[in-house]
Parts: sequence; C-alpha cells; structure tokens
Amino acid sequence: MSSSNELEIKRFMAQKIEEGESLSNVQKLVNEKFGTRYTFMEIRILASELEDIDWGAFDPKQPAPPADEEKKADAADDMTGSADAAGGAGQTVVEISKLVKPGTALSGTVKFRSGSTAEWYVDSYGRLGLEKLNGEQPTEEDVREFQIELQKQLGGR
Repeated sequence: MSSSNELEIKRFMAQKIEEGESLSNVQKLVNEKFGTRYTFMEIRILASELEDIDWGAFDPKQPAPPADEEKKADAADDMTGSADAAGGAGQTVVEISKLVKPGTALSGTVKFRSGSTAEWYVDSYGRLGLEKLNGEQPTEEDVREFQIELQKQLGGR
C-alpha cells in the first residue's frame, strides 16, 4: 500500500472513530470505500497509530460529562491539583489501554508513587510484565500498589 493511500485511510478512520463508529464498523467502511480487504487486526493496528483520538470518550463506564460540568471539573482540578500534575511523589496511577498490543491480552501504563513510569502488559498466559521503565526501579511497595490498583480497575471486567 502506498503511504499516501495509508494516510488517506487513517484520516478516514480517525473521522469515523470521532463520529463514534466502532472499529468493526470502521473496518467495513474502509474496505468498502477503499476497495481493500483489511482484517479486524489490521484495522486495530492502524487505529493504534492514530494520534489525537480521545479513546476515553468511548469508555462505556465513564459517560462524557456535559460541557458545563466538564468546565467545573477542570476548574476544580486547577485549584486542587492532582497526583498526575504533581509530577513527583503521589499515588499509583494505572491506565488500561483501549487497544491491545499484539502478543498481549491486556496492556496500559502505570505511574508509580515514586514518580517512575512504565508500560505494563498481561500476556496470553496471564503473566504480568513491565517494560519501558522511565525513572528509578520500582520498589516492592510500588509493585504491590500497582497490582492492587490494577485489580481494582479490572474488578468490573
């Protein structure tokens, strides 16, 4: 595939995703519009390369707040600050990626209480791993807090 055609497909995908289309619908629309035969996995990989997509907007557990409430929440965050904004010591923050990396069952990012960050994954055998560590090696307590926070977030799945 030519890079200009791939760029055009990615733009089309970004537009459809922003309109709220599911990836399976995007797959169908891309294949129809561009005469391609992309598999769902190929569409997922292309989608993972898209920038400026607010994947959080597609989380059914967190409905988007109305604009007025969003402004109030932003103002409250500005006044009180947050662990993410502190940039240093704080609480452990775990995020689960909306797109699964190839070779993993689940993945995401973690910011440890110490301020270090890493990417985490669970492989198809259920083994938990860390990679791309930025900062100091996490302590045993950091890892324990990470596991507890991850379990809390996965409790609803």
